Amino acid sequence: MTSTGGGVARRLDVLHFSLLPSASSWKNTRGFSLTRAKQEKRARHNNTIIMASHGLSYNGCNFFRQRLVLSTLSGKRVKIRNIRSKDDNPGIRDFEASLIRLLDKVTNGSRIEINQTGTVLFYQPGLLYGGSIEHDCNLQRSIGYYLEALLMLAPFMKTPLKATLRGVTNDPSDPTVDLLKLTVLPLMKRFGIEGDGFDLKVLKRGMAPGGGGEVVFTCPVRKTIKPVQLTDAGKIKRIRGVAYSVRVSPQMGNRIVESARGVLNQFIPDIYIYTDHMKGASSGKSPGFGLTLVAETLEGCFLSAEMSSTPQGQGDPILPEDLGRNCAKLLLEEVYRGGCVDSSNQSLALLLMTLGQQDVSKLLLGPLSPYTMEFLRHIRDFFQIMFKIEVCKPLEDERKGGDKVLMTCVGVGYSNLNKTLK
Repeated sequence: MTSTGGGVARRLDVLHFSLLPSASSWKNTRGFSLTRAKQEKRARHNNTIIMASHGLSYNGCNFFRQRLVLSTLSGKRVKIRNIRSKDDNPGIRDFEASLIRLLDKVTNGSRIEINQTGTVLFYQPGLLYGGSIEHDCNLQRSIGYYLEALLMLAPFMKTPLKATLRGVTNDPSDPTVDLLKLTVLPLMKRFGIEGDGFDLKVLKRGMAPGGGGEVVFTCPVRKTIKPVQLTDAGKIKRIRGVAYSVRVSPQMGNRIVESARGVLNQFIPDIYIYTDHMKGASSGKSPGFGLTLVAETLEGCFLSAEMSSTPQGQGDPILPEDLGRNCAKLLLEEVYRGGCVDSSNQSLALLLMTLGQQDVSKLLLGPLSPYTMEFLRHIRDFFQIMFKIEVCKPLEDERKGGDKVLMTCVGVGYSNLNKTLK
């Protein structure tokens, strides 16, 4: 990763404006000269169009990860300006810089340029290479933040990926590694991404803020993604879960299980929640506990919910009984929302549909999350794919929860050209 001064940004701007006509020749459609303000507005508009012909240009730090991942898959360069430019502490954060370093490790030939203040990023993606990598994730975000990006990229590498990630495995803001293992891996198998080497192992557990956790993610490569028709989620047949605790009393796990079962046993008898208490070197550097619950349907779909304890020294502590009860209620809400994919994995499922073979894919989802809506806009920008969205209202007597959304698209026929021929 190369970090340059503001010269790169200035050079690019000079290049763009040199392609525009001089200010004196700006006239409107009737031949009258434009005011200075309108000239500048027209220049900015043309500048965006010229930038779009060479790549994509965005403003602000929102959805930073989405843009870099889709840029890497599509091969389109991207420029992001005004990253927290009006903030007291402008520029990219440490956890975003850590994500850029991770992308640099799994690709070959990427070009990354950041200006001196960190408010402008230029990213030209290289080829996805894969192989065996190790990465120390920034402790501001959990490993799940980085793992979600890798899950989108891993099937399209040149060689099978084996990634060892260290940092925070469980925190309240990002999907935990337990959730990703229980829901994302079965979802990706629906799209034909499977094999002996497809696994996610938690070697050490590390709670926020100290971290100290370690996970190993291995994924085989695939040439193409098969289209799917997931239009019926089916009824819930069983609930499974993991109650984990580190550097606290082992009884914490049992107390969480007891309170969660108190809520869920009213609806279904087939419930099994494992307790996972890690000790010593594998327990990380901070105390904490949490619960991950997954409901499996008759059609093999997975809906999930999770909660983690408040990180040490941040906010009010939470009782394990309250945590178990609240997490069970979150799962019930997720079941009410319904669909074949839960709300935390909607964007991954839609991406795999987009990258599928040139055939129709259909997927029934619950209400779209704001993150997913923005992801659909980015898919349109990078792949020129738009989804047909139909609202499905369940009948009164069916008792199938809230309104659903049926997403339909034709895949771009994405083929993994990086894959080694054997």
